Amino acid sequence: MRKRGIGVLVRLVSAAVACLGITAAGSQPTSARAAAADHTVTFVNRTGETLWVGSTVNADGSVSFAHLPTLRPGQSATVTIPETRAPGHWRGKFFARQDCTGTSGANFHCRVGDCGVFADHCTTGEQPAGLAEFNFDSADRLAPWYDVSYVNAFSLPITIDPVNATAPCGSAGCSKNLLPYCPAEDLQRRPDGSPLNCVSPNRDAKTTYSNMIQAHCPKAYAWSKHDTEPGNQVMYQCAACRGFTVTFHSSR
Repeated sequence: MRKRGIGVLVRLVSAAVACLGITAAGSQPTSARAAAADHTVTFVNRTGETLWVGSTVNADGSVSFAHLPTLRPGQSATVTIPETRAPGHWRGKFFARQDCTGTSGANFHCRVGDCGVFADHCTTGEQPAGLAEFNFDSADRLAPWYDVSYVNAFSLPITIDPVNATAPCGSAGCSKNLLPYCPAEDLQRRPDGSPLNCVSPNRDAKTTYSNMIQAHCPKAYAWSKHDTEPGNQVMYQCAACRGFTVTFHSSR
């Protein structure tokens, strides 16, 4: 996840407990978790444009994806998280690469979420984009943890929904397009002048940008320490589910 570290569970457990109403004494019992197995993540493209799914992982041994899907408008695709392979966890993020051109392996690049010259996987850190973040950890009985982060930028509306859950689990993010509310100084545009990306001027501070995100999408991270604010709704966990749906919604 971000360098603030979704793996720093002491702070994040407190945030999720506050968000989900779970008491320390009443945490979900081990029996509420399914037997250890790899979860799936299904990506759904509701944007009306072609997206290239990107992913980067924490520097903790998490296994990088070698192949990720390209989604035409209306398409979906599913990947399996390699969480049960060594080191027994997967911590990372997914994002939509937008406005991409060029030949994979040669000169492939994207205006949003650019992460190297390959169309089906990333070789560099991503450029600012909205993120779907996950912590899958077989040693953590509360995992998986998940959140939608606009800490670096808002490019597309993103939602994360648990599937096949045997107990109620929260939905993260929002389907609302926030580009119309982007502060003028933070807005990036396409060559035709249409809004493309709203980039945070300072991910580690409260700004006009973060205030805008919080006002219109309270279930997504607006800045790096958003999870320390009383009553925040940004971090979720669902030990009782077998997978997630990440939906990219339209920003036009």
